[in-house]
Amino acid sequence: MDFIATDLPGVIVVQPKVFGDARGFFMETYRMDKFEAAGIPTRFVQDNHSRSQQGVLRGLHYQIQQPQGKLVRVILGEVYDVAVDVRRGSPFFGKWTGVRLSAENKCEMWVPPGFAHGFYVMSDWAEVTYKTNDYYAPQWERSIAWNDPQLCIQWPLVNGEQPSLSSKDINAPSLADAELFESDLVQ
Repeated sequence: MDFIATDLPGVIVVQPKVFGDARGFFMETYRMDKFEAAGIPTRFVQDNHSRSQQGVLRGLHYQIQQPQGKLVRVILGEVYDVAVDVRRGSPFFGKWTGVRLSAENKCEMWVPPGFAHGFYVMSDWAEVTYKTNDYYAPQWERSIAWNDPQLCIQWPLVNGEQPSLSSKDINAPSLADAELFESDLVQ
């Protein structure tokens, strides 16, 4: 595995070694010793799997308590995956990074605790799986508007059409108005 730093410290793209032939392929998607060496937590407590059609945007989500780190992978289709630093004391507060994750490139992205996360489905359908290092706690979940002008995320919208959003995401506040963490989470 190769661990590739992004322009946001702590957000890491994991590129597996893929061994393939005419029969198919094999790859490791997680290996504790290598993840520990790369600085990624190795205790995961929950696996999630979602399926979404083209044009769906899920996010930007985070938890103000029990903040989750997420190891995100696409097993069908392609998404544009985004992490936003929402740690108040961070020099990167309000900055974002985005990566195309697909079944074809087989890359994963580590989104640390203290970052909002979202993805936009670019293919006809996409299935996204992700491991978390803390449990989902709906009472602590918060969202930030996907199109917050302060963030200026460059979503690769298919045909320039507005994304399909949940009611929670339609009503998400801007970063300036969002409830953030009780502690800074800056490490």
